[in-house]
Amino acid sequence: MSLASTSALPNLLHHTTHKTEDIELSARTPSQEHKESPPDGQVAVSEPSNSTGPRAKIQFFSLCWTLFLIGWSDSSTGPLLPRIQSAYDVGFAVVSIIFIANCIGFVAGSILNIFLNDKLGFGKTIVLGSVVQMVAFSIQASAPPFPLFAITYAINGFGASFADAQANGFVANYKDNAAAKMGILHAAYGVGALTAPLVATQFSQLHRWSFYYLASLGVATLNTVLLVCVFKLKTQDECLAQIGQLPEEKEDVNGSKYKEMFKLKSLHLLALFILVYVGIEVTIGGWIVTYVIQVRHGGPSSGYISTGFFGGLTVGRVALLWVNKKIGERTAIYVYALLTIGLELVVWLVPSLIGGAVAVSLVGVLLGPIYPIVMNEAGRILPRWLLTGCIGWIAGFGQTGSAVLPFMTGAIASRTGIKSLHPLLVSMMGLLVALWACVPKGHQRQD
Repeated sequence: MSLASTSALPNLLHHTTHKTEDIELSARTPSQEHKESPPDGQVAVSEPSNSTGPRAKIQFFSLCWTLFLIGWSDSSTGPLLPRIQSAYDVGFAVVSIIFIANCIGFVAGSILNIFLNDKLGFGKTIVLGSVVQMVAFSIQASAPPFPLFAITYAINGFGASFADAQANGFVANYKDNAAAKMGILHAAYGVGALTAPLVATQFSQLHRWSFYYLASLGVATLNTVLLVCVFKLKTQDECLAQIGQLPEEKEDVNGSKYKEMFKLKSLHLLALFILVYVGIEVTIGGWIVTYVIQVRHGGPSSGYISTGFFGGLTVGRVALLWVNKKIGERTAIYVYALLTIGLELVVWLVPSLIGGAVAVSLVGVLLGPIYPIVMNEAGRILPRWLLTGCIGWIAGFGQTGSAVLPFMTGAIASRTGIKSLHPLLVSMMGLLVALWACVPKGHQRQD
């Protein structure tokens, strides 16, 4: 080989390399263009799957604030109940109508939520729920006549059902650390439920007690603004795709989604379990203050016992996460339910105001993790493409318990006195254990 031909070899190789790169680039470009616009029916992923990124954290915080608002709303009734009775001059049975009204609104909303979730999507439905709650608080602040006041509880429950179902359904669809996130989400509910009695107890002693609902209106307004700014009225699939979580393909079914849901036996068992659980929770939160005042002769500050209960709910949902993981979530529910029965017997049988207050707080700690555990179980055993609708129904049907048990308590108390509260609670806690034994075991999904 001559020197000239040898010197020309690098140029030849250089030229060949450029041609090869050009061919590879031209071959690669069309596929890249296709990535920019995904096929019809699919959602583009804007970042790798990561539920701990900045966008994911902002989304999750917004959902936590939504649950904070629901907890705030649910827990305010207990401290205000004696003042509502005196302001409207109504007895136990009549004032219990507000629990019934809230339940009717929540159940109606949970049924409609399944339809709205398909027609409007996640972003619009959850904002609609928050706006409806704002309407309810606006009317309540004016202390309208009792019939209208009771109706506002139905309006509030209607809006809360949308927000509750959408927030729980969104977190249940997380592919990363969903169990812990669900616990934190419901801890936010507990924080709201802990904070509201502190504020409501102060307002209950004022002439303008109904102005408490202006504070609730402020919380709801902030919630609406957050949801609009963060989720921008987008669908759940679009919002999940923004944090890199691809939605699963939805199954094609003949017939309505309602029919597919209500064929699931496990759905009804979970809903019945939550009915009893929510009934216990709301009955304690709603009637414990009245019990302490009338039976244990507590003063106006007895409203803070309700705060202790909801504070326990908050602490339990976070502090007991490691216990749930250690012994298993299914076993944990048996342990927590049996321990709450023991503590409830202490509140019932030991005539100590301070001891009873501490026991009520511990009941809150042990009851706290149960609701998010059930939502995690729903995510394991129910079809994911039906999950948001199913969770809405579980929460909605379960909300029936928030009316049935408190109303039963009020009706029985009107005849036998509020001392009947704890026998009813102990029997319902025993039923909770029996129902959990009937719920089928879930399996860990392979996402």
